[in-house]
Amino acid sequence: MRYMATYDMMETIRNTNQWLGASALAMASYPMFAMIPSPALQWMAAWGEVTERTFARIVTKPDWGIHSFTCEDGKDHIVQVETVVERDFGDLIHFSVLGRKRRRRQVMLVAPMSGHYATLLRSTVISLLPDCEVYVTDWHNARDIPVSAGKFDIEDYTLYLVDFMRHLGPDTHVIAVCQPAPLTLAATAYLAGEDPDAQPRSLTLIGGPIDPSAAPTDVTDFGHSVTMGQLEETMIQRVGFKYDGVGRMVYPGLLQLASFMSMNAERHGKAFMNQIMRVAKGEASDHDAHNRFYDEYLAVMDMPAEFYLSTVERIFKNGEIAKNEFTVAGRKVDIGQITTVAVKTVEGAKDDISAPGQCVAALDLLTGLPASKKASHLEPDAGHYGIFAGRSWRNNIRPLVLDFISENSGPSTKAPANKNAAA
Repeated sequence: MRYMATYDMMETIRNTNQWLGASALAMASYPMFAMIPSPALQWMAAWGEVTERTFARIVTKPDWGIHSFTCEDGKDHIVQVETVVERDFGDLIHFSVLGRKRRRRQVMLVAPMSGHYATLLRSTVISLLPDCEVYVTDWHNARDIPVSAGKFDIEDYTLYLVDFMRHLGPDTHVIAVCQPAPLTLAATAYLAGEDPDAQPRSLTLIGGPIDPSAAPTDVTDFGHSVTMGQLEETMIQRVGFKYDGVGRMVYPGLLQLASFMSMNAERHGKAFMNQIMRVAKGEASDHDAHNRFYDEYLAVMDMPAEFYLSTVERIFKNGEIAKNEFTVAGRKVDIGQITTVAVKTVEGAKDDISAPGQCVAALDLLTGLPASKKASHLEPDAGHYGIFAGRSWRNNIRPLVLDFISENSGPSTKAPANKNAAA
């Protein structure tokens, strides 16, 4: 019960701060106080507004916010988010542009399960929509998944990706961003051994820890400095009674967020103080730069405990992917069996999460793939976020990835089977 009590205590603290913010905003906004033009009251209201919004966003799943899209005919077309494969821990969704001819390029974007929702890739999806049929892995918040659904570790994650690739068929181009890069490589290798005809045409790995030891960072150093027992004792809690996943062991989103914020505490503190001052002066807006960033950054999700622990132990500590020793359901996955799938790696020169060298290590593991089907790109002056969603992605990396996809596309792309057929 101590794990559950800790989870509920953290949720209580969050809820209390949200209430304090709302109370401060309401009290400082009484009409009668308008007769007393005090800067203190304006600051109090601003503090309350920013605080309430901050702590409310932590437990709210962001919306994709992609409602329409202007096509080459100059008209706005409705965008529908359709679930094409539904699973307990994550779905495969499709961004369907109504009234538009189906695009030849079919892309499956593998989103990270690393604390944030798949909506973190919103700008990536928007940038790909003009040229591609875009599918995204939409992972669920573990706190909302009943214990009866069972466990979910990195082997289950890999098999989910295998199922998604099989559903979409071989005319698919897979793009894996950050954390899922090694497991996406493993899923492709699994198909190479079990069902070669279901392999995608190309695989683009962006800033992923294929070999974490190739270029150590603070993340890899932390993984090696703690024992698995310490991680389980300090990071894992049971979901409280408030959610459907009551009793499930998770790495809580609130705890993850505390870690994220502590890495750049001074910068985040300054950003919030500046926002409070802007609100007090009437210079802020609902969708200003601060709110757009933090509405997404603060929205965190719980990870299944077994997924988090197996990632640290098997990917970072033991380096099973880097050593080509990864197994799924007792069967060794040989990355060297990939012989037809074109593979491209993308890294950022200033990436402090997955440093240059970690991702490009995948090409050395592809011993059965000819050099003509291997490619790599190092983006100068780009950090981790920039290589998949920032200016570097839009201006430099995206065109290279689309060219790589075109070079390795077949004569046509067929629509995948419908959801019921897949089931």
